[in-house]
Amino acid sequence: MAGELVRAGLGLVYGGNASGLMGAVADAAIGAGGSVTGVLPTALFTVEMPHRGLTRLVEVASMHERKQQMYELSDAFVGLPGGLGTLEEVAEIATWSQLGLHHKPIVLLDLDGFWSPLLEWLDHAVAQGFIKAANRSIITSVARPADVVAALRAYRRPSAGAVISAEQT
Repeated sequence: MAGELVRAGLGLVYGGNASGLMGAVADAAIGAGGSVTGVLPTALFTVEMPHRGLTRLVEVASMHERKQQMYELSDAFVGLPGGLGTLEEVAEIATWSQLGLHHKPIVLLDLDGFWSPLLEWLDHAVAQGFIKAANRSIITSVARPADVVAALRAYRRPSAGAVISAEQT
């Protein structure tokens, strides 16, 4: 995936740590000559080892500021398999889209069906009337890393009447 991002002229913005899946993606993007920005709260410098090879490391005061900075620096969002923090970030950015606060693409990389239970739940929530069908299309998914860039480019925001505007909340 990192190579495809770099070849497409896209930079990477992520949490800034050196380990885990995102650390590996950052390494690959850097190795391919890409621009990689990390955003890491100062308090996590002892828990999450900051990546030392980044193009830019943004130090912030809190997790809330981290998410805000990542949002402001990003033109799109890709959710890789992860834990509660990843789930929370995907849910928040999708909610912001539903509220009409942004219209940036959101793509889940559904490696080996990792996100399938969430995608099924979203479809269930639509069937039960808790999510508008148009809002379900806010989150798309692909099964292969090689398909991420194409999915980002193919994204079309839901119709204007589908989202809840910030004024309606």
